[in-house]
Amino acid sequence: MMKSRVYFADIRNRSGGESTISMLNRLIAAVGCADRIDPGDLVAVKLHFGERGCDTYTSPVHVRQIVDAVRAAGGQPFLTDTNTLYSGGRRCSPDHIETAIRHGFAYAVAGAPVIIADGLTGGNYREIAIRGRHFQRVLIAGDIVDADAMIVVSHFKGHICAGFGGAVKNLGMGCAPPRGKHEQHAALQPVVLADLCTACGTCATICPEGAASVDSGTARIATARCVSCGQCVDTCPESAIIFDWEHDIAPFTERLCEYALGAVAGKEDKTVYINFAVDITPHCDCAPWSDAPIVPDIGVLASADPVALDAACLDLVNTQAGCPGTLLEHNTAPGEDKFGGLWPHTQGPLQLAYAEAIGLGSRQYQLMRI
Repeated sequence: MMKSRVYFADIRNRSGGESTISMLNRLIAAVGCADRIDPGDLVAVKLHFGERGCDTYTSPVHVRQIVDAVRAAGGQPFLTDTNTLYSGGRRCSPDHIETAIRHGFAYAVAGAPVIIADGLTGGNYREIAIRGRHFQRVLIAGDIVDADAMIVVSHFKGHICAGFGGAVKNLGMGCAPPRGKHEQHAALQPVVLADLCTACGTCATICPEGAASVDSGTARIATARCVSCGQCVDTCPESAIIFDWEHDIAPFTERLCEYALGAVAGKEDKTVYINFAVDITPHCDCAPWSDAPIVPDIGVLASADPVALDAACLDLVNTQAGCPGTLLEHNTAPGEDKFGGLWPHTQGPLQLAYAEAIGLGSRQYQLMRI
């Protein structure tokens, strides 16, 4: 089997004081973005604009270089993401666009309009047929389906459920409307540990669907109303609400990969992936804060294969020594599993293995240093 090419621009080895922008432009040229865009193509630049309070999302200054490359190839770029399942600054398009602009993704900076791909409140989506273990069809945002080509731009970092988030997660969760996100998260059902619960009511206050309540001195989750967004798990001050990590993480991870497969259906040869392996934080950019990076900055990588790209990023992260004084307290030595040290209940390797098994890409890669 031929190995997929992954192009790597090492942020620590730039001759003559080269800027990140110049390095990124060389990377874009090397991966062949222009070869996948035809004149007049509507090109979705799939991003994560960052939740309000987060500041480690991909820089709009760097995104501008990608936008300019799309325009130079004759494409019409637009910056896009989908609305969230949980409450915050990205739950509907007006809030989402405002958050994007607050974070620097205004036209004057990034050079392209912001269009939230699933519409005002997540109702703009299409059913895409796939062959998966869990789904025979997935729900993908309409404007992503309608785009002729796509550049998937991801911040590579940790994730409390997926283990890590890169290109595959940006496709699977990031291209789905809230209903599709729910289908993935439905594998994870919150469980209340009554002996730890103090009936403080934090979960009831934060729940976007009103599924959490306090009754008879303990929190309760109404399964019929719960969308499994995980906000109660993240915010419970006593850690009294958990997921059934042992049994539910594997099906969640597989569902994520199946959605990723549907997100690129019909434009597998018209999609390029760019991962920024910098500011490698423990949490996703969905968190309304930014924790300290767990390893030093690595660089920027690009490929036409999302699985190979994430595999290369994961390997490069694991070769690093963990930064002292961060949330990473285990597996800090070079060669050890960093995200497993952060989130031991997750199955990050399964994400890549299952994605490969269903035909999204290959874990076998050739690292091409530029």
